[in-house]
Amino acid sequence: MHPLTRRHLLKLGLASGALVAAAAATSPVQALVSIVVSGGNFTPLPIAIPDFGGSDPAFGQQIAQIVRDNLSRSGLFAPLAPDQMQGVTGDVSNPPDFASWRGKNVDALVMGTVERGGQIQSSVRVWDTAAAQQVVGNSYNADPQSERRIAHIVSDAIYASLAGESGYFDSQVAFIAESGPKANRKKQLAIMDQDGANVQVLSSGASLTLTPRLSRDYSMITYTSYEDDNPQVYVAQLGGKSRKLLNNAPMSFAPHFSPDGGTVAFSVSNGGVTNLYSMTVNGGKPVQLTNGAEIDTAPSYSPDGSRIVFESDRGGQPQLYVMSAGGGGAQRISYGEGTYSTPVWSPKGDLIAYTRQSGGNFQIGTMKPDGSGERILVDSFHAEGPTFCPNGRVIMFFRDPGGDSGPGLWTVDIWGRNEQQIKMETYASDPNWGALRTS
Repeated sequence: MHPLTRRHLLKLGLASGALVAAAAATSPVQALVSIVVSGGNFTPLPIAIPDFGGSDPAFGQQIAQIVRDNLSRSGLFAPLAPDQMQGVTGDVSNPPDFASWRGKNVDALVMGTVERGGQIQSSVRVWDTAAAQQVVGNSYNADPQSERRIAHIVSDAIYASLAGESGYFDSQVAFIAESGPKANRKKQLAIMDQDGANVQVLSSGASLTLTPRLSRDYSMITYTSYEDDNPQVYVAQLGGKSRKLLNNAPMSFAPHFSPDGGTVAFSVSNGGVTNLYSMTVNGGKPVQLTNGAEIDTAPSYSPDGSRIVFESDRGGQPQLYVMSAGGGGAQRISYGEGTYSTPVWSPKGDLIAYTRQSGGNFQIGTMKPDGSGERILVDSFHAEGPTFCPNGRVIMFFRDPGGDSGPGLWTVDIWGRNEQQIKMETYASDPNWGALRTS
């Protein structure tokens, strides 16, 4: 196999500074080259994705468009417009006319087919048009109720073959769906695909619900509910009956699963003092992690489960601190102007995202776990609640424009580029982006 040239891949901008996204070409589904870029401005990779072939042309067109939309939203790819590919459908049996595609100024070409039956089956070949060679070829399956999912699985395969790291499209986001007038807004637990499709509401909205957090395997969800007119942490099998995590707590809130899903870290407030605790999801005795007279809240585990980043006002105003997952001494990591809140660790472990309030604005930013390399990605009237996508390269957050309107979900990459709104039919806040699905 021929390594893709700089014209094909160094435009993608997947790494920041000296970070290298690399994979040895030991199998046809692995990326062929290393990508080393500065994270500055770059030109998205021109790619052609004709409608998928198959017995149902409308279905092939639908799947191809979802793939185009996924790759376009990533900011790393520039799909050729469908009207420039009229009359062309995916053909995985024969090599393409490379000269013709080079004439359309595309550097990569995706040919795919899709069929519905007992399962949805899709075959895909990705071609390097300059080298006139295949980058990857494979087949993928999904259950017959998952029409959009097969497109997300294919999108991840294309992304991985050209970008050198896993994709993030076959994933879901828990969030709070908001409806009704602002003075009496209903807030319901909900989950959706990462692109805003397939929204499923999981609670009635009879009581205020906040801070949904998914376990890595999507089997459970934890959240804060005011069901008893007092905030308490609840856990539930996804779509199943919920229960309080801790009985008889004065107030508990801001839960977050450990990476293995067996433990929840959360805050307990009593008499004006808020400390962090952890507890196994199956019950047992809570473990107190902090013990002070301040407000410690918003815990988030590192991806290896060894540390927790959290928010505390122990220094006089809310700042970010890191400590062992078992508690003990904490190290302050935020020193910029304003206040810091809602920290969350990247799945890669390389960054911590947060909300900062400074100069009358809300900001979404990132820093390394030791506090260095701080970068502001978003600066606006009201933006908060960042959450990382599965490969750690895109952040979702919510923004409220004020007035009688309501919040919406937005994404931005970790270099502050490609900011865009997720199209939804409801107001939405407090997103939590889950891992890549494995089943």
